[in-house]
Amino acid sequence: MCQSCALSVPLGAGGFETRLVRMINEAGLSLMIAIGHKTGLFDAMDGAGPVTGDALAERAGLNERYVREWLGAMATGGVVTHDGARGTYELPTEHAGLLTRRAAPSNMAPMMQWVAVLASAQDEIAECFRRGGGVPYAHYAGFHRVMAEESDQTVVSNLFEHILPLAPGMQERLAAGIRVADLGCGRAHALMAMAERFPKSAFVGVDLCEETIAWASNEARRRGLTNVRLYCHDATRIIEDGLVAAGAFDLVTTFDSVHDQARPDVYLTQIRRLLAPGGRYLMQDIGLQSAVADNMEHPLAPFIYTISCMHCMSVSLQQGGAGLGAAWGREKAAEMLAEAGFGEPELHDLEHDPMNFFAVAAV
Repeated sequence: MCQSCALSVPLGAGGFETRLVRMINEAGLSLMIAIGHKTGLFDAMDGAGPVTGDALAERAGLNERYVREWLGAMATGGVVTHDGARGTYELPTEHAGLLTRRAAPSNMAPMMQWVAVLASAQDEIAECFRRGGGVPYAHYAGFHRVMAEESDQTVVSNLFEHILPLAPGMQERLAAGIRVADLGCGRAHALMAMAERFPKSAFVGVDLCEETIAWASNEARRRGLTNVRLYCHDATRIIEDGLVAAGAFDLVTTFDSVHDQARPDVYLTQIRRLLAPGGRYLMQDIGLQSAVADNMEHPLAPFIYTISCMHCMSVSLQQGGAGLGAAWGREKAAEMLAEAGFGEPELHDLEHDPMNFFAVAAV
């Protein structure tokens, strides 16, 4: 090992020193797990039994030298097992149930991609600590692709069985034909899933990012979804700018988008204005409490505060916004819904999604 890479902390040290050594190893493994997901290596190992590095590279259609080094990280990190005598590697069944595409929505490998996405803006974030302000969406490499994958995991795969039933009778109304808007829709995976399931309903997606709306528009055309309209626009201006009328929708959804907004208060008020009498607002957002002291036992709290600081809060501040952040919490969410003119929301947790909560609100 080069001198500059040598650890000054003894590997046998106890307490916090040991934790820091473990932390840097886990950080490295998170990047390697993301690579394994992107390249299909976990899927290639799934059910294959013990395989050599050569055989795995051929099976996955990848470069053997890179696969060999990746397997070194996976084996020493305890993600795969290794038989040194035979030179083989195996993905245990219980690990495959958390790392392969067939395992969705339990597949945790896509989440590991956030480490690289956030790190792509770390120098700019560090500068924001000194001067304030924020970092625009465009500076986070791969953000929209990873967000769409997360939507598939947490939203799309559970939309019809668990999420829409939170609003009783809504799926029956969708089948009969209603008007739906998804604000902050990104690549609109959830919107298009509903449009395919409920062809009698009409769907509108709105997002600020030209790239995501262009991608979603192409995909909607590819699927032949004539009941979908997509707009690249500020969702807080769609009534004022004449895109839609007040009271135009029977259902409005937002999936992990409220806390990112420059003006989440205006955003929520606009959602209330968009709803027709008898309409419902279905919101998914980050499932922390509003006080740090109440989040000490949450298993994902450090990650949520990290992604909030390095992305959610920052993209809002970059727009001159409130910088609400991902850790705004259930209490603040209920308070802001009330201030926007909604009645008391119904708050729900779903077993498949330990990171988010769901709220159903009406005027």
